[in-house]
Amino acid sequence: MRFQPGQTALRRYIKGDGRIGLVHSGRVVADDENGLLTWVGGGSGVADRVTLAGEPTRKMPFEEQLHTATTLRATYWHGQGVLQLTPVATAHSVWWFFADDMSFRGWYVNLELPERRWDGGVDTVDQALDVWIGADGSWQWKDEDEFAERTGHPLYWDEETAAGVRAEGEAMIRLAEAGAYPFDGTWCDFRPGPDWEPTPLPWWWDRPPAGDAPTRVDHIGR
Repeated sequence: MRFQPGQTALRRYIKGDGRIGLVHSGRVVADDENGLLTWVGGGSGVADRVTLAGEPTRKMPFEEQLHTATTLRATYWHGQGVLQLTPVATAHSVWWFFADDMSFRGWYVNLELPERRWDGGVDTVDQALDVWIGADGSWQWKDEDEFAERTGHPLYWDEETAAGVRAEGEAMIRLAEAGAYPFDGTWCDFRPGPDWEPTPLPWWWDRPPAGDAPTRVDHIGR
Protein backbone atom coordinates (compact mmCIF):
# COMPACT_ATOMS: atom_id res chain seq x y z
CA MET A 1 0.00 0.00 0.00
CA ARG A 2 1.38 3.40 -1.02
CA PHE A 3 0.07 6.84 -0.07
CA GLN A 4 -0.11 9.70 -2.55
CA PRO A 5 1.46 13.16 -2.01
CA GLY A 6 -1.07 15.53 -0.47
CA GLN A 7 -3.08 12.71 1.09
CA THR A 8 -3.84 12.75 4.83
CA ALA A 9 -2.04 9.98 6.75
CA LEU A 10 -2.11 9.31 10.46
CA ARG A 11 0.73 8.25 12.74
CA ARG A 12 -0.80 6.45 15.73
CA TYR A 13 0.90 5.07 18.83
CA ILE A 14 -0.94 2.05 20.20
CA LYS A 15 -0.85 1.02 23.83
CA GLY A 16 -0.11 -2.56 24.82
CA ASP A 17 -3.74 -3.16 25.71
CA GLY A 18 -4.85 -2.13 22.20
CA ARG A 19 -6.02 1.41 22.98
CA ILE A 20 -4.84 4.40 20.98
CA GLY A 21 -2.36 6.45 22.96
CA LEU A 22 -1.29 9.26 20.62
CA VAL A 23 -2.25 10.42 17.11
CA HIS A 24 -0.62 12.85 14.64
CA SER A 25 -2.42 13.90 11.44
CA GLY A 26 -0.06 14.76 8.59
CA ARG A 27 0.10 15.55 4.90
CA VAL A 28 1.97 13.00 2.77
CA VAL A 29 5.12 14.49 1.23
CA ALA A 30 6.49 11.25 -0.21
CA ASP A 31 6.05 7.50 0.08
CA ASP A 32 8.86 5.55 -1.55
CA GLU A 33 11.70 3.14 -0.83
CA ASN A 34 12.83 5.36 2.08
CA GLY A 35 9.44 5.09 3.77
CA LEU A 36 6.45 7.30 4.45
CA LEU A 37 7.27 11.00 4.90
CA THR A 38 4.56 13.27 6.32
CA TRP A 39 4.40 16.93 7.31
CA VAL A 40 2.55 17.72 10.53
CA GLY A 41 2.17 21.48 10.19
CA GLY A 42 1.39 23.90 12.98
CA GLY A 43 -2.28 23.67 13.87
CA SER A 44 -2.66 20.16 12.47
CA GLY A 45 -4.86 17.74 14.37
CA VAL A 46 -3.39 15.55 17.08
CA ALA A 47 -4.88 13.54 19.93
CA ASP A 48 -3.34 12.46 23.22
CA ARG A 49 -4.32 10.80 26.48
CA VAL A 50 -5.49 12.90 29.41
CA THR A 51 -7.17 12.15 32.72
CA LEU A 52 -10.92 12.49 32.94
CA ALA A 53 -10.24 15.92 34.46
CA GLY A 54 -8.28 16.89 31.34
CA GLU A 55 -4.76 16.67 32.78
CA PRO A 56 -2.02 15.28 30.46
CA THR A 57 -0.71 11.88 31.52
CA ARG A 58 2.71 12.18 29.90
CA LYS A 59 4.51 13.51 32.99
CA MET A 60 2.54 11.61 35.61
CA PRO A 61 4.44 9.16 37.85
CA PHE A 62 4.72 5.75 36.25
CA GLU A 63 2.49 3.79 38.65
CA GLU A 64 -0.09 6.57 38.63
CA GLN A 65 -0.29 6.37 34.82
CA LEU A 66 -1.03 2.65 35.05
CA HIS A 67 -4.00 3.10 37.38
CA THR A 68 -5.61 6.35 36.21
CA ALA A 69 -8.72 6.47 34.05
CA THR A 70 -7.97 8.34 30.81
CA THR A 71 -9.60 9.48 27.62
CA LEU A 72 -8.38 10.77 24.25
CA ARG A 73 -8.29 14.54 23.80
CA ALA A 74 -8.38 16.08 20.33
CA THR A 75 -6.04 19.08 20.12
CA TYR A 76 -3.52 20.48 17.63
CA TRP A 77 0.21 20.61 16.91
CA HIS A 78 1.92 23.56 18.57
CA GLY A 79 4.86 25.22 16.85
CA GLN A 80 6.11 25.40 13.30
CA GLY A 81 5.70 21.79 12.25
CA VAL A 82 7.64 18.57 11.90
CA LEU A 83 8.57 16.15 9.13
CA GLN A 84 8.14 12.53 10.17
CA LEU A 85 9.81 9.69 8.27
CA THR A 86 8.57 6.17 8.94
CA PRO A 87 10.92 3.71 7.21
CA VAL A 88 9.62 0.28 6.26
CA ALA A 89 10.29 -2.58 8.70
CA THR A 90 12.61 -0.63 11.00
CA ALA A 91 12.39 -0.05 14.74
CA HIS A 92 12.52 3.74 14.60
CA SER A 93 11.17 6.87 12.97
CA VAL A 94 13.09 10.09 12.26
CA TRP A 95 11.59 13.55 12.77
CA TRP A 96 12.97 16.82 11.34
CA PHE A 97 12.29 19.83 13.62
CA PHE A 98 12.29 23.44 12.44
CA ALA A 99 12.31 26.84 14.17
CA ASP A 100 9.61 29.47 13.57
CA ASP A 101 11.61 30.85 10.63
CA MET A 102 11.90 27.29 9.19
CA SER A 103 15.61 27.06 9.94
CA PHE A 104 16.52 23.45 10.70
CA ARG A 105 16.94 22.63 14.41
CA GLY A 106 17.73 18.91 14.46
CA TRP A 107 16.49 15.34 14.23
CA TYR A 108 14.53 13.36 16.77
CA VAL A 109 14.94 9.59 16.52
CA ASN A 110 11.92 7.89 18.07
CA LEU A 111 12.59 4.25 18.95
CA GLU A 112 9.51 2.13 18.36
CA LEU A 113 8.25 -1.15 16.96
CA PRO A 114 8.23 -1.51 13.15
CA GLU A 115 5.16 0.19 11.69
CA ARG A 116 1.98 -1.55 10.61
CA ARG A 117 0.32 0.12 7.65
CA TRP A 118 -3.40 0.45 7.21
CA ASP A 119 -5.43 2.49 4.75
CA GLY A 120 -5.36 5.55 7.02
CA GLY A 121 -1.65 5.65 7.88
CA VAL A 122 0.71 3.76 10.19
CA ASP A 123 0.36 2.30 13.69
CA THR A 124 3.31 1.59 15.98
CA VAL A 125 4.23 1.15 19.66
CA ASP A 126 6.57 3.57 21.41
CA GLN A 127 9.59 2.15 23.27
CA ALA A 128 10.26 5.21 25.46
CA LEU A 129 13.96 5.73 24.65
CA ASP A 130 14.80 8.35 22.01
CA VAL A 131 17.79 10.23 20.60
CA TRP A 132 18.07 13.95 19.85
CA ILE A 133 20.62 14.84 17.15
CA GLY A 134 21.34 18.53 16.76
CA ALA A 135 21.88 20.29 13.46
CA ASP A 136 25.59 20.46 14.38
CA GLY A 137 25.76 16.67 14.75
CA SER A 138 25.84 16.60 18.55
CA TRP A 139 23.57 14.04 20.15
CA GLN A 140 22.01 12.98 23.43
CA TRP A 141 19.74 10.25 24.72
CA LYS A 142 16.22 11.29 25.71
CA ASP A 143 13.84 9.78 28.28
CA GLU A 144 16.40 7.37 29.71
CA ASP A 145 14.70 7.50 33.10
CA GLU A 146 11.34 6.53 31.60
CA PHE A 147 12.99 3.72 29.64
CA ALA A 148 14.75 2.34 32.73
CA GLU A 149 11.57 2.61 34.81
CA ARG A 150 9.64 0.45 32.36
CA THR A 151 12.36 -2.13 31.70
CA GLY A 152 11.52 -5.32 33.56
CA HIS A 153 7.95 -4.29 34.37
CA PRO A 154 5.50 -7.06 33.41
CA LEU A 155 3.51 -4.72 31.17
CA TYR A 156 6.53 -3.52 29.22
CA TRP A 157 9.79 -5.06 28.02
CA ASP A 158 12.46 -7.27 29.51
CA GLU A 159 16.21 -6.64 29.72
CA GLU A 160 16.92 -8.46 26.45
CA THR A 161 14.39 -6.37 24.55
CA ALA A 162 15.73 -3.21 26.19
CA ALA A 163 19.23 -4.03 24.95
CA GLY A 164 17.87 -4.31 21.41
CA VAL A 165 16.10 -0.95 21.69
CA ARG A 166 19.32 0.75 22.84
CA ALA A 167 21.29 -0.98 20.07
CA GLU A 168 18.87 0.49 17.51
CA GLY A 169 19.52 3.94 18.94
CA GLU A 170 23.28 3.38 18.89
CA ALA A 171 23.09 2.38 15.22
CA MET A 172 21.29 5.64 14.42
CA ILE A 173 23.89 7.62 16.37
CA ARG A 174 26.64 6.03 14.26
CA LEU A 175 24.83 7.07 11.08
CA ALA A 176 24.58 10.62 12.41
CA GLU A 177 28.26 10.73 13.33
CA ALA A 178 29.10 9.57 9.80
CA GLY A 179 26.78 12.14 8.22
CA ALA A 180 24.95 9.31 6.46
CA TYR A 181 21.29 9.31 5.39
CA PRO A 182 18.98 10.42 6.85
CA PHE A 183 21.42 12.74 8.63
CA ASP A 184 23.15 13.96 5.46
CA GLY A 185 21.18 17.16 4.95
CA THR A 186 18.29 15.54 3.10
CA TRP A 187 15.05 17.45 3.74
CA CYS A 188 16.78 20.00 6.00
CA ASP A 189 15.80 22.75 3.55
CA PHE A 190 12.19 21.55 3.37
CA ARG A 191 9.47 24.14 2.97
CA PRO A 192 5.74 23.33 3.03
CA GLY A 193 3.70 24.48 0.04
CA PRO A 194 2.42 28.07 0.36
CA ASP A 195 -1.16 26.85 0.15
CA TRP A 196 -0.80 24.00 2.65
CA GLU A 197 -3.39 24.30 5.39
CA PRO A 198 -3.13 22.45 8.74
CA THR A 199 -4.24 18.84 8.45
CA PRO A 200 -7.26 18.18 10.68
CA LEU A 201 -8.04 14.85 12.26
CA PRO A 202 -10.23 12.97 9.75
CA TRP A 203 -13.51 11.54 10.98
CA TRP A 204 -12.01 8.04 11.04
CA TRP A 205 -8.97 8.97 13.15
CA ASP A 206 -9.96 6.77 16.11
CA ARG A 207 -10.79 3.65 14.15
CA PRO A 208 -9.68 0.59 16.17
CA PRO A 209 -6.21 -0.72 15.30
CA ALA A 210 -6.15 -3.41 12.66
CA GLY A 211 -6.00 -7.01 13.81
CA ASP A 212 -2.28 -7.19 13.05
CA ALA A 213 -1.47 -3.90 14.83
CA PRO A 214 1.75 -4.16 16.89
CA THR A 215 0.11 -4.45 20.32
CA ARG A 216 2.00 -6.66 22.76
CA VAL A 217 1.89 -6.53 26.52
CA ASP A 218 5.71 -6.44 26.67
CA HIS A 219 5.82 -3.43 24.30
CA ILE A 220 3.26 -0.99 25.65
CA GLY A 221 2.99 2.51 24.19
CA ARG A 222 2.50 5.72 26.09
